This record gives sequence, C-alpha cells and structure tokens, in this order.
Amino acid sequence: MSFEVIEEHTNNLLGRREAKLVVHHEGAGTPDRLTVRKLASEHFKAPVDRVFVRSIATRTGGSSATCMVEIYTDEKAARIVPAYLKNRMLPKDQRVAKVKKEAEPKPVAPAPKPKAEKKAEAKPAEKEEAKAAPAKESKPPAGKEAKPVGGKEEKPTATKEAKPAKAESKPKA
Repeated sequence: MSFEVIEEHTNNLLGRREAKLVVHHEGAGTPDRLTVRKLASEHFKAPVDRVFVRSIATRTGGSSATCMVEIYTDEKAARIVPAYLKNRMLPKDQRVAKVKKEAEPKPVAPAPKPKAEKKAEAKPAEKEEAKAAPAKESKPPAGKEAKPVGGKEEKPTATKEAKPAKAESKPKA
C-alpha cells in the first residue's frame, strides 16, 4: 500500500497541518482510519495521538482513496478535535457507544388526554349546537325545481311568524 501527498497546508491559527493524501490500495479494500493514521504519522514524523483522519473517500470500484488528515503540533492544540472524531480513531472494540439522553430526569408535565376522550367530549357539544341552530335549506339552481323523491309534493305549513314591520320613515322637514 502506497500513498502520495496531494496538498499540504499549515494552519497556524489552529496549530495544525492539513494534508490531502491519495492512498493506493490495489487488490485490497479501502484502508481503515487506523492504517491511514499510522501511514500519515510515519510520513509527517508526528506521534500517532496527534494525527486525525477527517475523511476517507473511494470511488466505486476504484483502487485509490482520497483522505483528509490533520496533524496537530502539540497536545494542547489537539484538544479542539471533537469527541466523535477522537472516538473514530480508536479500534472498534474500544469505541464508546452513543449515550442516550434518557439518563437525565425529565420534568413532570401534566399528562395529555387521549384523543378518544377528546373526540367523545367534542361530539355532545356539537349535537347541542346542531339542535339549537336549525339547518339551512339549500335552494335548487335557478330554472330547475326540485321534486321530492316520493312523488308527492309537500305543502308548506303556515307559521305564525309575523311579517317584519316596515321601517318608519322620517318626516320630511
């Protein structure tokens, strides 16, 4: 397995060197992070604990992988590396599993009512409203008169509703 350095950049502000490597791995699968980390530490003459592999990308069916590597100048500068990246640099049997947030106690909130109870409570209120307000009759389209299905016409019943009184007009002055 051989490799070549494509780009190298020094980031003085963060105290690290950033390098882009191409690792040729003909006849074998994509190299793991530990292998790339070891190759980079030997090439850049830096301790393994200060070398971090950001990414490894191989094109489908390809025999070379493009790797982004960061080499820190000292331990203090390497503290900015996120914990998930440090976890990736460990062998699989030593990695820390994700920790769920269920361990923290949750604040107690009033329990919401189930949907079935909410619907049951809403239906009687709707029925009362329906009884209080009579349903509006829909008028048939103009030109077409609606005939009852039974064949008999129903006569409108006389109601004792008073006709609205005409508004009193103001006397002219």
